[in-house]
Amino acid sequence: MNITQAYKQFPTQEDCLAHLEEVRWHGKPQCPYCKSFRISNNEHRYHCNACNTSFSVTVQTIFHKTKVDLQRWFLCITLVLNARKNISSRQLAQNLEINKNTACLMLMRIRRAMHEQGNLLKSVTI
Repeated sequence: MNITQAYKQFPTQEDCLAHLEEVRWHGKPQCPYCKSFRISNNEHRYHCNACNTSFSVTVQTIFHKTKVDLQRWFLCITLVLNARKNISSRQLAQNLEINKNTACLMLMRIRRAMHEQGNLLKSVTI
């Protein structure tokens, strides 16, 4: 997927949240803390009736506790995955119109997630 396709597929924050919910939960929200399915929801915010905590789909993901909107995150991931070699945080900051330090943090989280996913795949195939 290129950057134009990503922008068209996820034009709003709501579209991004709906996509994450479908990918992560497949229509059945689960509490990330106690793994319960006893959930009540208010749009994209959920409440676990088992452990009495509040959460969203971004909890325990690379998007957790970030002020950057999900559309920019999705565009950033697209840029990182489509880069021929590596992409610098300065280039990401310029392309996404964000601060260089924010771009560096996003890049670190994406690379860590890619590394952990690679390790997970290696352990499954061995």
